[in-house]
Amino acid sequence: MRRGLSLPMAAVKEAPTAKTTPILSVDLGRTSTKACINRDSDSVVLIPANVAHLTVEQVRKGVFDSRLSDPLLDIWLEYQGKGYAMGQLAADFGANLGIGQSKLEDALLRVFACIGYFNLKGDLVVVLGLPYQSQEQFDREKEEMKSLLQSSHTMFYRGEPCSINIKKVWVIPEGYGSLIWMEAITKNTSQVGLLNSSVAIVDIGHQTTDLIMVDKFRFARGLSKSEPFGMSQFYEQVATQIQGADSQSLLLIEAVNRPEGERFYRPRGAKRPADLDEIIPSLRKSFARELSDRLLDWLPDRATDVIVTGGGGEFFWSEFQQLLQEAKLRVNLTKPSRKANSLGQYIYGEVQMSASLNN
Repeated sequence: MRRGLSLPMAAVKEAPTAKTTPILSVDLGRTSTKACINRDSDSVVLIPANVAHLTVEQVRKGVFDSRLSDPLLDIWLEYQGKGYAMGQLAADFGANLGIGQSKLEDALLRVFACIGYFNLKGDLVVVLGLPYQSQEQFDREKEEMKSLLQSSHTMFYRGEPCSINIKKVWVIPEGYGSLIWMEAITKNTSQVGLLNSSVAIVDIGHQTTDLIMVDKFRFARGLSKSEPFGMSQFYEQVATQIQGADSQSLLLIEAVNRPEGERFYRPRGAKRPADLDEIIPSLRKSFARELSDRLLDWLPDRATDVIVTGGGGEFFWSEFQQLLQEAKLRVNLTKPSRKANSLGQYIYGEVQMSASLNN
């Protein structure tokens, strides 16, 4: 990190052909964990971030139907004599999204859920992203994450034994993966101008908004930062308008992000669903103004391009697009926005693996 993130562009553009150790990319989002084992955006899995700590007896009660159910609705595992439920199953047990928690908390379990989902065994390497609040904080959490993951582990995933050896862990700032993904899918680099430009990355997540500055693919650590402000505050504002609503409800979050005309949410105990189209427009306008003010206060004067990414980036894209175009900046929205960091992190892992093989 102190020497910057160096990536050969040829390696970013094309996937290596040599057979290497499997790469697992994990974006530890606060709404959901996004993970992939290749460059195919359709294969990225999204697992709700809920984690329930249970007894082994509690989780083993799901053995009888685990082979028949959708794994995304029934993720559970055993590790070191303890049981855990993940995603929707964890939400059913009462676990919330853990707003305010460090990304390090339950990170190992969330990675295990991805390993089990993709049926990975034996050797593998892992690439993750962490918020960049300061160099000191990032370096400390990066080392803690490596210490947590980089080792041999044995678990039971949905009742089946699984042994893995995480040989290497790479940790990059959240948001940087979206730049790598944007570069990888752009056939004509000069058209977007990212390779030789000063690019500001605005990654609006659930818990934080990551503001990353990159000059010619060099990470500008003195300017980059992570703001503790994101979509969770917007969901809280929506929930306060609905009696009995829970701002961490997966169903509320899903409803907010549906197209106009389909945004209905019924809290437990309510007779009728609330029409969120009657609530969202005014809240969206004021929240977008707050986000825009924070962005403009931070935006370095040398930035020529802005990449907007993350679930919140997609949600507020129309507001940001107009604002940034008025500022005479070239602005791009990553597609798919929620998956871009995971895909870019995977490519980062490919490049690092290729470099290690060539040395």
